[in-house]
Order: sequence, then C-alpha cells, then structure tokens
Amino acid sequence: MRRSTGMMRRDLGALLAVLLLGRGAAGAGSGQGATVGILAPGPLRPIASFKQRLRELGWIEGRNVRFEDRWAEDDDTRYAALSAELVALPVDAILTWSTPAVLAAKRTTTKIPIVMGAIGDPVGVGAVSSLAHPGGNVTGFSTQNFELEEKRFELLRELVPLAHIAMLGNAANPYSALAMKHVRRLAEAAGINFEAVNIDEAGGLDGGLDKLRGAHPDGVLVTAAPALFPSRKLIVGFMAANRLPAVYPFREFAEAGGLVAYAANFDVLFRQAAGYVDKILKGAATGELPVQQATTFELLVNLAAAKALGLTIPRAILARADEVIE
Repeated sequence: MRRSTGMMRRDLGALLAVLLLGRGAAGAGSGQGATVGILAPGPLRPIASFKQRLRELGWIEGRNVRFEDRWAEDDDTRYAALSAELVALPVDAILTWSTPAVLAAKRTTTKIPIVMGAIGDPVGVGAVSSLAHPGGNVTGFSTQNFELEEKRFELLRELVPLAHIAMLGNAANPYSALAMKHVRRLAEAAGINFEAVNIDEAGGLDGGLDKLRGAHPDGVLVTAAPALFPSRKLIVGFMAANRLPAVYPFREFAEAGGLVAYAANFDVLFRQAAGYVDKILKGAATGELPVQQATTFELLVNLAAAKALGLTIPRAILARADEVIE
C-alpha cells in the first residue's frame, strides 16, 4: 500500500523529534542515556547524595545515566587534565566541587553545562558574573564559605584567647587566597597576629604542617579548600598531637576527631545540584538557572577532642551546636 507524502512527512518529523531529544529524554525511557562527568577531590559522601537524588529523579545508573568520575585527590593542579578528559569523551553535563574544579572546567568548555555542587565565592573567583543571571554554561550552588570564614574566626576567639592565629590553606585554590586575605583583615582589626600557611608553597602537606608547628599559634583555622579533604585525618591528628585548637570548614573533620566544624550542609547542596542536572538534561538552559546560596548550616562540636586539649567548650557554643560528638 502506497503511503501519502503527508503521512511520510509526519513520520519523518516524529523520528527527528526523537533524535533531537536524544540524551535529554533519557529519563523518560530513551535507550541512549546521558553521561554525567564529576570533578571533585574524591568519592565523598556529598557525591553519593548527588547520585542518590538523581536516582530518585529517575536517572538510574547503568540504565539511562552513566557517571564519569574524575578525582583530583589533594592536587588541585590535576583538574585541567581531568576536565579535558571529560570534554573529550564527551559528557552531557559536569558536576564540580571546588573552585579549581569549576574554573578548570570553564576554561575547557563553553558548551557543556557545568553545575557547581559547592563553591565558596562564585562571583569573587570569576566562576560566574552574577548569581541571579549567571549566563553562559555555568550555574550551581554557593556554600557562602567566604561569609562563614568570619563566623569560624569568631568561634575560635570564643574557644581560646588569641594573640597569634594561623590559617592552613592551599595557594593553588583561588578561593583559599581570598579567604586568607579576608581573615587577615579580621585578625588585624582585632589586634591579632595572623600567619598564612599554604601547603603547596611549603612543599606539600607535611611541609605545611611543619611550618604550622614552627609558628606556635594559639589557634588554627583551616580554609574551605577541598584539596585538604583527603588528608583530614592526618590534619586532625597533627592538631591533636601538637595541642592546637582548630576550627574546620567541613563536618567530616569533626567526625574524624577535630575540635569544631562550622559549614554549610553539603549533602543538601549536592542533592539540589542533582535537581539542576536533572533540569539541564531535560532541556533547561544552564545560564538561566540562578546560582543559589546555602541556607542550611551545621555546627559540630567534638567533646572528646576538647577534653584531649584540656579545653572547656563555652556553654554558648554548646547551645548553638547542631551536633555534639561525645
């Protein structure tokens, strides 16, 4: 039976529509699926929260989505090569965690959507020009860590008398440099001597910790540099062995034995990032999704660490704590 030209055109149009939907329709049953690249320090809990939320949204690994994980561990300089690998595959979207990760991805591609799972100061480091209207191919979620640096500074002042403070960071991370300048200004305004200790400038973590030991500070702040994440147990152990009170930017440091941590809830942020990736894979324009700021924060206090340091945690801090680790 001969089919009319009109019917053939309608069939061809339907076929083209399916092809154009492509990977973005994977969640609705397309056999092709989507590929999501991940640039992060390592397979930490918030990454698992991101993948779990995508599953809840219908993106099942091995069925309609595939993940390409790239871990920089404690070396921020690796992100350039890792992002180039993802772009070459290619992937349909990239999730980043850390300032160096998103900046490397942004330099590598202007087309593939990039969702920041967590970043300290997206405008300050140049990841986006505006929170409300990011434009381009980058959007995501801010931890507000730049604002939290002041709160961590004040927490340390509540814990111990401070005449000399040191801050442990990583100069390869542009956010770390901004944070150190910010805290230096706060310390100077309070009449407190400030010393910056960058692990990469000291020849690595061991060199940085040696420099920190030699500085003999009254207390230590650790910058929200995800490159320090994989070494959290070593850093916490060093602080305990040298009897240095420290305030940390990630809850996992307190869980590893650190004294106090104050941070955004990263599990919440990465679940929200999964929602953005879901929208983008279904056709949303990346640059039209506003960069959102964290609204959920956690204060963790480790009483065992305080006891080992001979410190009594002020009642005011305990009253504000979201979690007290015995």
